[in-house]
Amino acid sequence: MKERTLIENVPPLIGKRIKICGWVHSIRDQGNLAFILVRDRTGIVQVVTSGSVITEHDIKNETVVSIKGTVIEDKRAKSGVEIKLEEIDVISKTVRTLPIIVNEKAKHQRLELETILNNRVLALRNPRRNLIFKLQGEVIDSFRTFFREHGITEVTTPKIIVSGTEGGTQLFSVDYFDKLTYLAQSPQFYKQMLVGAGYERVFEIGHVYRAEIHNTSRHLNEYVSLDYEMGFIQNEHDVMDVEEEFILSLIENINRSCSHILKEYKKPLKSPKKIPRIPIKEACTILEKEYGKRSKTLDLDPNGEKLICDWAKAEYSSEFIFIDEYPRSKRPVYTMPKEDDPELTRSFDLLFRGLEITTGGQRIHDYDMLVQSFKDRKLNPSDFDYYLDTFAYGMPPHGGLAIGLERITCQILGLANVREASIFPRDRNRIIP
Repeated sequence: MKERTLIENVPPLIGKRIKICGWVHSIRDQGNLAFILVRDRTGIVQVVTSGSVITEHDIKNETVVSIKGTVIEDKRAKSGVEIKLEEIDVISKTVRTLPIIVNEKAKHQRLELETILNNRVLALRNPRRNLIFKLQGEVIDSFRTFFREHGITEVTTPKIIVSGTEGGTQLFSVDYFDKLTYLAQSPQFYKQMLVGAGYERVFEIGHVYRAEIHNTSRHLNEYVSLDYEMGFIQNEHDVMDVEEEFILSLIENINRSCSHILKEYKKPLKSPKKIPRIPIKEACTILEKEYGKRSKTLDLDPNGEKLICDWAKAEYSSEFIFIDEYPRSKRPVYTMPKEDDPELTRSFDLLFRGLEITTGGQRIHDYDMLVQSFKDRKLNPSDFDYYLDTFAYGMPPHGGLAIGLERITCQILGLANVREASIFPRDRNRIIP
């Protein structure tokens, strides 16, 4: 529709005859006069007509219409203009009663999350809910732009694999012709192999799959992972340095391009001067001293993550905090142990507003050490020859991380459940729509 005008471009066109297309957002029929709010992907505008037009064309909320009319000034309208209707064409009628409210009245309709997800496409027509994935698109674009500008190669890796990358049994099996294969938990092995292939630094934006039997507000069984891997590092702090630079860049971009979304969700995003970094041992000590919370192991439960973020905000004015030096038992087989204490690792998490959004660290690059690590975990190295072979022919010191796209979106906007930040979520009970 070449002659179509997007609603965001209507205000400067006072006195012009234009054509708009979209959904009927709401109707206010006052008999002689009627006001129709029309919504497209860029905004909402008011159309003025006679009440008979509504009944004559059987117009209801969410009817898809094409409207021609003249733009007139109206300072009472939110956009400062409205359209005086001249022609209307009903493109597509609503043939069922709406199961949920889409327009501004939706804020007064209390819906269970399951109801929202069961009616996902209709629910996403709600302007406020629709903003979630416009912001998420900016996160993806910021990640891709940042790493391309830093000379890092974007890659795509297989999602059907012969063995797990994280260990354990949390794998979805796939019947692949006459072979048993799995959906990838992570692109980890392939990222490392591509570092060894001479690319040195790679990044990927892709789906990963975890067959974890959980049902929490923090977990999904399919999610989007923002990964990068970099060679010739000194230790895990080089990886953290790059992520910190990216986070500062992301905050700048989101504040510039999505300020209206942050305002709608009442979630200002402040850039920290420096993201603090503390070992997990120190974090556990702080939790016990400041909050009376004792940890049985060197790890953080959800409440511990929240409290240590509260502490970082009070001490450093930062809503982010790096926690590093996790125990070997808590990290994957390829994680580099510390030289002075092999039971600890050169690994880290990044927490944001009380939730872990990143896991990363330095990887083992020595072939013999990596083979022994597999044996220590009671894994057969020969099952991973396709991966280990890379290390037999020279591998630089390297490390990387993975950022959960849905989690960081959820935390930026202060959503109550990570499923709200997944456009079509997959959990243990949901595989449609």
